[in-house]
Parts: sequence; structure tokens; C-alpha cells
Amino acid sequence: MAILALALVTYLCRASGVVLMSRVRLTPRVERGLRALPGSIVVATALPTGLSAGLPGLLGLVTAAGVMALTRFELAAVLAGMGVVAAGRAMGL
Repeated sequence: MAILALALVTYLCRASGVVLMSRVRLTPRVERGLRALPGSIVVATALPTGLSAGLPGLLGLVTAAGVMALTRFELAAVLAGMGVVAAGRAMGL
């Protein structure tokens, strides 16, 4: 029952986004905001987690941001950041 309820809520969240956006006029300002949204969501979720992990987390965030800026390849950035965090923890930082 819980799985069905979660599936329904997930569907309604996604469907409501489609319905609401069908009523919004896509001006250049709205388009810029929508393009910036994925990055802001990543920052809002990754930054607090990285900062709460101490120095290894901070170094991992900086590494991931640097790799992403250089390569524009998300998987490489995630793997590099995770590698730095793992190495920092293994060294006892």
C-alpha cells in the first residue's frame, strides 16, 4: 500500500509540473530561470552535505566543481569528488 501511495504522489508531482508549465508563458526570463534550476538544485543538495563532511567533503566539492568546469562531464566530476573524499577519509582527515 505504501509503495502505491508513493508512486501516486510521485506521478502527481510530475504531472502537476507539466500542467502548471502549460499555463506559463515562456518568456526569455522564465527560460533563463528554468535553465538555471538544475544547477541550483545540485548546489542546494550537495553543498550542505559536503560541508557537514568536514575537510574531505569540502575538498571533494571543490574537486568536483573543478572537474565539471573543465570537462562538462557529470560522471567524471562525481567520481573525482568521491575519490577525493575517500582518500581524505582514508588519510584520517
